[in-house]
Amino acid sequence: RQIKFVVEDNGYQIPRAMQGYNKLLNRDKAFAMLLSLGTPMNVAGFKLLDPKGIPNISPLSAARQMLQDPMHNKFIGFSSDYDQVQVGVKYLAGEFDAKEVCSMYIPSDFGKEIQESTEDVSKELGLTYAAETSHKPDELDFVGSLTKLKSAGCDVVTLALGVRQGITVVGTAKKLGWTDVKFLNTSAGFLDVVAAVPGGVTDGLYAAAGWVSLIARAEDPVPAEFMKAYEEKFGQPAGGFAMLGYSAADTVIRALEAAGQDLTQESFIKGMESLDFYAELTDTKITYAADDHRGADDIVISVVEDGKWKELSRQ
Repeated sequence: RQIKFVVEDNGYQIPRAMQGYNKLLNRDKAFAMLLSLGTPMNVAGFKLLDPKGIPNISPLSAARQMLQDPMHNKFIGFSSDYDQVQVGVKYLAGEFDAKEVCSMYIPSDFGKEIQESTEDVSKELGLTYAAETSHKPDELDFVGSLTKLKSAGCDVVTLALGVRQGITVVGTAKKLGWTDVKFLNTSAGFLDVVAAVPGGVTDGLYAAAGWVSLIARAEDPVPAEFMKAYEEKFGQPAGGFAMLGYSAADTVIRALEAAGQDLTQESFIKGMESLDFYAELTDTKITYAADDHRGADDIVISVVEDGKWKELSRQ
């Protein structure tokens, strides 16, 4: 049997995403969706996928909505932004005796989930949710917002911003002399390019994510072999998204093998729900079940140190 892999570019725009879904489902007769990008695009796409029961596997979104009802056809690769914030704030509060917790976010589904989790975990731990600032997606001047948060006494600030914005925030805080605050990203900002910003701009930035940095494990046998093969094939270095893409594709292949030759939508879903294996490339245990459609349960706490993400803890 051969697998036909068809890709449509949604441009991170809902209208283009819906055009792509319609083409893939109606013209290409897609059996399943893999690595669909964006929280709002996935949520919109569910209106087309759910009535047909089409599996949505490892979406590139860490929003809780990725396992919204009906959950039967939805499978995510790792933890949600909400859970990552919970674990990350608890870790930083315990390590640094934080008392005042704050949040900087874009008022989207993504941003609101992180803001709500920040507020919830603050209450749970008996900490003060001291302040918050909301931002436009293209905003790049954060002096006023950071001055407000510093005045509020924020010890920990969770970030739900764009990648460039997050880098700018950390760099601006250092320029303002605010060096005792701990900024926390989720998987959305857990990127190699964020750690590798020249001049150590992002050194000291924390992240709670659902996987371990590939670059940080470049000397380990399996990541080293993967990175070498990837660069030979594509002529560019492998990063975290290459690892996640390969891991998600590997999961689908395993599910197809488990389903066997009599492949149906139901046998594939049962194949997914039967998976239980250790993924050496991502250094995580992957388990699915009928009542568990999340693959990796680990939440990894990392910090930027000398241009790379350094693992500190796993929950």
